This record gives sequence, C-alpha cells and structure tokens, in this order.
Amino acid sequence: MPQLNTSTWFITITSMILTLYIIFQLKISKHHYYLNPEPTPTKSHKHTTPWEVKWTKIYLPLSLPLH
Repeated sequence: MPQLNTSTWFITITSMILTLYIIFQLKISKHHYYLNPEPTPTKSHKHTTPWEVKWTKIYLPLSLPLH
C-alpha cells in the first residue's frame, strides 16, 4: 500500500489561503460605501378612523351580566 505524500500540502494550502485573501480584497474594494450616512426624514401621516372620534366601551367577559 503506497504512502500518502504530504510534502506539497503546506505550499498548496498556503497558496490557496493567499489566493482567497486576494480575491476577497478585490471583491471588497469594488464596493462603494457612503462616507456620512444620514437618516432620511419620514413624514408621519395621521390616519383618522371613525372609532377614534367616538367614545367606545370595552366589555370584559367578567363584567357581563349573569344569565
């Protein structure tokens, strides 16, 4: 049974890590980031609903009359 030759593993793994690092650096450098991000002001719109004008009573189950 032949033995596994591991003499080239170090250079293979090192070159792979270096290549991945370079590829990621190139991909990241193509992104454009905003220098000073500012929130955009949003206009709040008040919705009027019919039940906001009237007085309503909430009936709890315990406050109902017994039958």
